[in-house]
Amino acid sequence: MKPKLQRTFTPTPGDLERRWYVVDADGVPLGRLASEVAKLLRGTHKPTFAPHVDGGDFVVVVNAAKVVVTGTKETDKVYYRHSGYPGGLRAEPLARVRARHPERLVESAVRGMLPKNKLGRRMFKKLKVYAGPEHPHAAQAPEPLDLRIRKVGS
Repeated sequence: MKPKLQRTFTPTPGDLERRWYVVDADGVPLGRLASEVAKLLRGTHKPTFAPHVDGGDFVVVVNAAKVVVTGTKETDKVYYRHSGYPGGLRAEPLARVRARHPERLVESAVRGMLPKNKLGRRMFKKLKVYAGPEHPHAAQAPEPLDLRIRKVGS
């Protein structure tokens, strides 16, 4: 009699339980914040993680305008975007992006840490970023998440 083989567990949509988290970005280094948020969006913190399934949680980031960058990144780091037309490359330093669209700092950092395919785009849609302390997702009862990251200046 042959022993029964163990099958690899693959989560189905019924197995997934999505939670909502709210993260305060005030005084937190940008890269450390982005890596923790990407981990939550991908679902790698769950025992049911599978790389081919979007099993992550929703994340609301508040106070994105107060995120910290170290060194000379405030003046030296440049964000590029292209309009799609010839000669349409635009370059903008981090300081100007922070002044005009502070949410883009966090969104760009997190997007770079997610898979570059359909699955990554679906995961990215679960990220909600707000420049100030207010957000419209109170009905989802998001849990405050302490990232236990040493804040700069404390």
